[in-house]
Amino acid sequence: MKIVPSNFTERRRQNGSAVLVFITLLAIMVILVTANSKALFYLHQETKLLERQQVKRLNASQTNTIAVVESPVKPESK
Repeated sequence: MKIVPSNFTERRRQNGSAVLVFITLLAIMVILVTANSKALFYLHQETKLLERQQVKRLNASQTNTIAVVESPVKPESK
């Protein structure tokens, strides 16, 4: 019959708990990164929409000038 010292069993539980805490923190970080990237994507879409609206508004304004405002954003390559 093997006798396992109680100190060994306690240390093993602590190691298991540390792994569980580490995996939980890693999962939380992945969730935060995903949420931030999604927010940045929507923010980018919103700024592009605002830019298009402003360019359209400036081109349609009734002034005596002939200048046409062009979007400073270069077309994206595929």
